[in-house]
Amino acid sequence: MKQGWRWYGPDDPVTLDHVRQAGATDIVTALHHIYDGRAWTRDDVLKHKALVEAANLSWSVCESIPTHSSIKTRTGPYRKYIDAWKDSLVSLGKAGIPTVCYNFMPVVDWTRTELSYRLPTTGYALRFDMADFVAYDVLVLKRRGAESNYPEKLLREAHRRLASMNETAISNLEKNIIAGLPGGEGIHTRESIRAEIDEFSSIDDHAMRENLIAFLKEVAPVAEAVGVRLGVHPDDPPFSLFGLPRVVSTIADCRALLAAVNSPANGFTYCTGSYGARADNNLLAMARELAPRIHFVHLRNVTREPDGSFYEAEHLEGEADMVRIIIALMAEEDRRRREGRADAQITMRPDHGHVIVDDIGKKTNPGYSCIGRLKGLAELRGIMRAVETLGVSSLARSAAAI
Repeated sequence: MKQGWRWYGPDDPVTLDHVRQAGATDIVTALHHIYDGRAWTRDDVLKHKALVEAANLSWSVCESIPTHSSIKTRTGPYRKYIDAWKDSLVSLGKAGIPTVCYNFMPVVDWTRTELSYRLPTTGYALRFDMADFVAYDVLVLKRRGAESNYPEKLLREAHRRLASMNETAISNLEKNIIAGLPGGEGIHTRESIRAEIDEFSSIDDHAMRENLIAFLKEVAPVAEAVGVRLGVHPDDPPFSLFGLPRVVSTIADCRALLAAVNSPANGFTYCTGSYGARADNNLLAMARELAPRIHFVHLRNVTREPDGSFYEAEHLEGEADMVRIIIALMAEEDRRRREGRADAQITMRPDHGHVIVDDIGKKTNPGYSCIGRLKGLAELRGIMRAVETLGVSSLARSAAAI
């Protein structure tokens, strides 16, 4: 697999020199300075690509073209934003960027309640705490009808949790949930998030899925025409937040998208951390079933807790059997090579990383510190090198038999 690294542009505290030092060869990035729904021109894309190539790296994945809320609701100016999305897609394709990751999460993007969860190792991780989230939704945001979305036991714990917080803690919790995390498509205030949640009040899972399918039916032919593969990112976390529909959370969701839009451009960003936050997702089975349409990979791990909470684990620990998953993905690459596919090699990146060593106390983007990701990439690279040395086909047969 191509060893990728997410980079947020010239203002990223992790520089392209750092990326090369980490041993990555490919960059995963986007035009984060043009993130308001405007179309990216080919010149915009080429300027950004030149920055990457000047560092002797390759821009192999765009993560992400922002998907405006009106596209997800198919109301208001959604036509304008879809047209701009397609224009950006064309610009990327003509500039030689072969893969585009995107998401279809309503209102909030990837969400955590704590950004500096202290681990037994003394490093720090990202965490989603279900009781803290419910406390915010029900008791701080005071969303209409929120209580009906949660069991009584969890509501009691949310009340207890909020009672233990001072105003600073409540403010930090709100900031973590709604103020936007790196790569997200929206920054909210309490008032704006209430208003946007209301815009989705008439949209259930079925309607949300139909809106995603309608979007894909428009953009997939464009992607095919310009030689781009699309990979929808799973919901993170892969269950409803704020009572809103999330429709890229399970294997059934993935099957529905493939059945509705049978285009080679229509595929998935396979994120082991996002899918792994649900106990009913069999990650290895998903990797094997979706393999021909996996266009991009995020490798990270989570440790789940009984109430739905989770935190980011070491890359080789947690819920995902990372060794067998990598074997399955490399076996898919081997199959593609035998077919003569131009996209045989899949770009992966070590997703998220603990804050450790000299990064503690430094300015870093949450989840995207340098040393934690470097450590994760080195561990994942070790697995890939071992698989290459021992033989993909034989290992894949052995893993399938276990």
